Amino acid sequence: EEQFVESGGGLVQAGGSLRLSCSTSGFSFDNYAIGWYRQAPDKERERVSCTLIRGRENRTSYEYFVQGRFSITSDNAKSTVDLQMTNLEIEDTAVYYCKGRSWFLGCPRADSAPWGQGTQVTVFS
Repeated sequence: EEQFVESGGGLVQAGGSLRLSCSTSGFSFDNYAIGWYRQAPDKERERVSCTLIRGRENRTSYEYFVQGRFSITSDNAKSTVDLQMTNLEIEDTAVYYCKGRSWFLGCPRADSAPWGQGTQVTVFS
């Protein structure tokens, strides 16, 4: 069974940095599409990034609202995909999720189901 477990969330001051980790299992990591998503209490869930893993080749696209602030680091040996977050803003406060599926389908839709527990990120001033 495919599993995606998020960790690393917490309380951080505006302008600070945080690194989230997505631990995966139950599938072939070297041929997969994995995305990071977030949902604030008063908003729809939205995609943050999408990483296409093809063997040793990893390619990531970012949504415009995190471009230049967030970045992806993958570790194929550990089957993890980390989200590095810098210059955090109060509006980045949300529950962050990771989720994937077969590479040829691309990353899951933001309105798809199911979702895991996620990890809470709270940014304060």
